[in-house]
Amino acid sequence: MERYLLTSLFLLCCLSTALAAQKPASADAVQASPNSPHPPHLDRTGKTRKGKASYYGSKFYSRKMADGTRMDPQSNSAASKTLPLGTTAKITNLKNGSSDVVEIRDRGPYVKGRIVDVSPQTADKLGLKEGGTAPVEVKPMEVPQPDGSVKPGAGATDTRRAQ
Repeated sequence: MERYLLTSLFLLCCLSTALAAQKPASADAVQASPNSPHPPHLDRTGKTRKGKASYYGSKFYSRKMADGTRMDPQSNSAASKTLPLGTTAKITNLKNGSSDVVEIRDRGPYVKGRIVDVSPQTADKLGLKEGGTAPVEVKPMEVPQPDGSVKPGAGATDTRRAQ
C-alpha cells in the first residue's frame, strides 16, 4: 500500500511538472480558432475589396452578433470575417450600382467566396434579395485601429452615403 502511494505521488509530481513546463498557446493560435471573436487576419488597411455578398436569413433575427448586440433585420448591420468590428463601409452592388453604408458588427459569412453578409433592410436597398447573392464592392470608410484610433478607409472620401 505504501509503495502504491509513493508511486502515485511520484507520477503526480512528474505530470504536474510536465504540464507546468508546457508552453502556453500563443495569441496567434488562440486567434486562429474558428470560434474566436478575433479572426487571425483582420484587415485594418481600409482598402477596397470585391466579392460576393449575401444577407441574413430569418433564423438569425434577434440572435447575438459578435459585438454582443442582437441582429435587427431593420438595421444597417453587416458581417465580415476580415474587417474589424465597428468598421463602417459603403457596399455597392456591382450589377445595379445600388449602394448603402453598413457597420460591421458580426463575423461571417462562412460560405466560400462571400465577403460580407448584410441585414435584410440593406439587402433590399442593394437589390440583393431577388438572387440572394450579388457581386459587390466593399469600401471601408472608417476602420477602428488597435490603439483606439480610427483610420479613414478608401470610402472615406465618398460623400454619398447611399444611392
